[in-house]
Amino acid sequence: MHLPTIDQARLYLEEAEMRNPGPWVAHSLHVAEAAEIIAEKSSTLDRNKAYILGLLHDIGRREGITGMRHVFDGYRYLTGAGYPDAARICLTHSFPVKDIRSGSSQWDCNENEMLEIQEYLESITYNDYDRLLQLCDSIALPTGYCLLEKRLVEVLMRYQNYNEFTLPKWAAYFEIKQYFEKSLGCTIYDLLPGVIENTFD
Repeated sequence: MHLPTIDQARLYLEEAEMRNPGPWVAHSLHVAEAAEIIAEKSSTLDRNKAYILGLLHDIGRREGITGMRHVFDGYRYLTGAGYPDAARICLTHSFPVKDIRSGSSQWDCNENEMLEIQEYLESITYNDYDRLLQLCDSIALPTGYCLLEKRLVEVLMRYQNYNEFTLPKWAAYFEIKQYFEKSLGCTIYDLLPGVIENTFD
């Protein structure tokens, strides 16, 4: 897996924050921490790689306030920087269901860009890093970790984009959670700090 170093990834995130400050940066840091914690408990995942992918999964937000376009902008940016594995996560983290119509917010890419994303998703087989970042993205608020249910409802209420893919996508998140918990031998909530406080604040 070809990735930037942790220091390089942090610099990318710091630069992106200067270009477009917002709660997405704190969210990215929490996603990175969760990915590292879960990977460290896993026998098949590398904690440093997981942390780097977490830092960079939303790096497309460096381009400004956008909807689903951030996944494409991140993919294009990291591909251009020579990091295709990190670029991949920019796309896959938002799609536990491999259909771009399942995106959480509104699409602001053009038709050709959307087609490129869909064809890319269909061309790959998700690995455990894809699944891990999908999971960590779905339990991390800017303020910390929470129950999966809270995060899913929070995103839906924020973007108000309920459609025929919403429930299948939610089901996919729960399947991913169960997948990791089975391999880890514990609930992910036992590993992450502040879940109760952030869920019931």
